[in-house]
Amino acid sequence: MNNENEKFTTTRKLSLLGAALALLMAGGGAVRMQAHAVPKKTNAEGQPMTTQSKFYCNRNALNPTERAHHKQLTDKLLAIRTNIVEWEKGYEFQFSPSTISLAELADWVAAEGKCCQFFDFHIDLERRGSLLCLRLTGDEGIKPFIRAEFQVPAK
Repeated sequence: MNNENEKFTTTRKLSLLGAALALLMAGGGAVRMQAHAVPKKTNAEGQPMTTQSKFYCNRNALNPTERAHHKQLTDKLLAIRTNIVEWEKGYEFQFSPSTISLAELADWVAAEGKCCQFFDFHIDLERRGSLLCLRLTGDEGIKPFIRAEFQVPAK
């Protein structure tokens, strides 16, 4: 009987994980669609020359109601983060679970993932539930985009 309980528990955990992933995949987009110009070179007069970035947001990924909700969550995340940790390929934003729920963070990720498909998202619940982390990573060059879009202060 112990094996049957273990199988049931494992099956239930996998079902819940699948449901959570489906919820994330069904979310909305983002508040902005902008191709970000990144200064790379200077011309003969010393003026920066810009090139199109491969990082841009699809403004049409959300309807107006979804966009307003996503903006509200974005503003909340920016206001309540407790720490920013720089990683090799991106940044981690840390939160207290008393100020934002795991569900709200997953809702934000689902919407942002539709808009900004170039991001890799990582959500971690650490320290026995006392720290909630959102790490944004991506291809080479993603860090300047994250710094600009998520108001990461310069060191």
